[in-house]
Amino acid sequence: MGYTGTYISYLESARRVPTEAVAKAADKALKTGGTLELMWRTHAYTGLLEGFPEYAAFEARAAEVSIFELAVIPGLLQTKEYAAALADADVRRGTITQDQAAERVAFLMSRQENLDRSPRSTLQIVLDESCLRCPVGGSEVLSRQLAYLEVLSARPGIVLQVAPASLGAERPFVLPVTLLRMPDGATVGYTETMKRGFLERDKATLARWVRDYHLLQVEALSQVASRALISKTRRDICHMNDVDLTDAPWFKSSYSANGGQCIEVADGFAGIVPVRDSKDPEGPALVFPADAFASFVAAVKAGDFGAV
Repeated sequence: MGYTGTYISYLESARRVPTEAVAKAADKALKTGGTLELMWRTHAYTGLLEGFPEYAAFEARAAEVSIFELAVIPGLLQTKEYAAALADADVRRGTITQDQAAERVAFLMSRQENLDRSPRSTLQIVLDESCLRCPVGGSEVLSRQLAYLEVLSARPGIVLQVAPASLGAERPFVLPVTLLRMPDGATVGYTETMKRGFLERDKATLARWVRDYHLLQVEALSQVASRALISKTRRDICHMNDVDLTDAPWFKSSYSANGGQCIEVADGFAGIVPVRDSKDPEGPALVFPADAFASFVAAVKAGDFGAV
């Protein structure tokens, strides 16, 4: 490690506080794959949910990690900007400070390094469909996050599935749940409330969680279908934009097919053209780049789409 035996003795007897550099050097010397650095961060950082540092220490050593998540992408799969958007929201709510937000993001990035350790954990993830649609950080951040999910879903050792909204009440979990299978074969569970996280070690409870998780995997979309849904959701987001259309001036098209089958466009937005269904003015609007919409209109006039 490059330290004297006396210094290491001071660390072991708690007469010195280890630094991040010491933790990294120990990981390298002991081939522990970043576990000691992660444990150091759990004690050094103050912006983590109570109970989570204990879980993170188990996660760093787990042979298999099985996750079910609601509403947001789970931490191990988050991009840095997506994680920062979540942390910044807590800052605005006054839950944590800006420094704690930075600590939280840095801690998450160090957790993700365990995805590349050797041997690395096997990951099984089931995302509720709501995770794909919650606009954390806005459409561009979410779009890049979904693109990252597509990349991760193709990696060996990662099984990524989506539980469709159509499952409804058949979805066995109403809260996020994580199951860790440790190298010795033991199983540890983890879940959270708004106030703190909890490690679950009761064998009967864990047996039910494992059974329900297997049922959820069966009911969820296949890996191929899940990747296709993630891709489709990302493409849909690419055609949307964070534009305030509250007071937009809408104009109907001159063609209605005698039944009101027409669209409306909004004027006065630089570089973009918002479009909506004239029969559903309170519904969603698509936002196109102005040059793309102009090309579409020209193609329609030229008859490229057949008779209209």
